[in-house]
Amino acid sequence: MKINSVANNGITIITLAGDIDSRTAPVVQEQVVPMTTEADKLILDLTQVSYMSSAGLRVLLLLYRQVASKKGQIILVGLSPSILDTMAVTGFLKFFSTANSLQEAVASLQS
Repeated sequence: MKINSVANNGITIITLAGDIDSRTAPVVQEQVVPMTTEADKLILDLTQVSYMSSAGLRVLLLLYRQVASKKGQIILVGLSPSILDTMAVTGFLKFFSTANSLQEAVASLQS
């Protein structure tokens, strides 16, 4: 699992690369959740994530709760069809805004 973050104009963009499963979800949680304490506008780029288990969904929900508790916004970018389908079936999409590109997500948060 590779995790990169960039802050730009009050927006934090976190890029994840690799599968998010029971083995990698704790690493994602440990590294990404602290980033939400400083950011109220967060973009999570999942373009390079092809698989997400229920452990990954739990981490997303935790991120959502952290950001929402500060009245912040989080946008998911680049969801694969299988992850998008899983999130739709489980009801997770009602918690998140989604975008097809980073540019679209940035524009949404800047408006």
